[in-house]
Amino acid sequence: MSGRASRRAWWRRGVATALVLLLAATSSACSARSTEWNDSAYEIAGGGSNGVYYAYGDELARELSESLGIRVSAAETAGSVDNLLRVSSGEALLGFAQGDAAADAVAGVGAFDEPMPVQAVARLYDEYLHVVVRADSDIAALGDLAGRTVSLGAENSGVNVIAARALDAADVDVATITDPRLDLGESISALERSEIDGFFWVGGIPTPGIAELATTTPVRLVPIEQTWVTAINARYSDAYRPSDFPVGLYGLDESAPTMAVPNYLVTSSDTPDGVVRDVLTSLFTVRTDIAQRVPVASLLDRRQAIFTGPVDLHPGAVEYYRDQRD
Repeated sequence: MSGRASRRAWWRRGVATALVLLLAATSSACSARSTEWNDSAYEIAGGGSNGVYYAYGDELARELSESLGIRVSAAETAGSVDNLLRVSSGEALLGFAQGDAAADAVAGVGAFDEPMPVQAVARLYDEYLHVVVRADSDIAALGDLAGRTVSLGAENSGVNVIAARALDAADVDVATITDPRLDLGESISALERSEIDGFFWVGGIPTPGIAELATTTPVRLVPIEQTWVTAINARYSDAYRPSDFPVGLYGLDESAPTMAVPNYLVTSSDTPDGVVRDVLTSLFTVRTDIAQRVPVASLLDRRQAIFTGPVDLHPGAVEYYRDQRD
């Protein structure tokens, strides 16, 4: 055999070996998943396409599909309440939910007629109440919203829950507000066209849609007083804490006080333990990669992820965190 032929043969053998190793690694990665998965197409209940929920869910769905060899996709939804209903019914495997809405779900109060069979997978990050108005608006406080057209969030959203509570704490009668019940994308478009005076939103910072809005339409965030946060906690699930929007966010010239609420990744109590363990293994493995596109993913912390009260951790999640601690 000539030197050239020998080199070609060596090259072909090398390529063949590499392909075998790649296929073996791929097969091994997929076979490492729990046997409790099936061939179904799975769904992650996200939120509106302009929000963090959907962006995070879409990235997580892609990573789970690739690492576990299963079919997972993110679904656009109305938000936390909708997500909790989808998870409890089995329509979605996973969902994102505000801590206050999740607390209502397990207690069977508020938007939920009975306790929902949902449990937590992880505490992900904190979300912030945004009350967005145009920078040239004469609205300076929540009290100024009376008699205005303001979106309090889509129906079956966590935004709607927290908006009602904040307005009540500020002694603003919701009945005096004209509420078109828009989701985030619709609210942004309506504010751009001056069809509404403002809108409520609860999400991670920066929320992509609002950040984009601020580049074309200067905005302000109406302040939320700390005394209102205390009043809301006393009346409801003690899920909130005072916080601030930093200077520079959305082009803000000064910080604005607000309140924050934790965000959970939830699943049905019927979800197999092995499935939840696989989800958490993938979630923590790829969090840095996801954070390059969804910055709040960098806030995921294994030490903090277990604090999901009053929503119980799923048994599969408890096993995962215990294994990581040992």
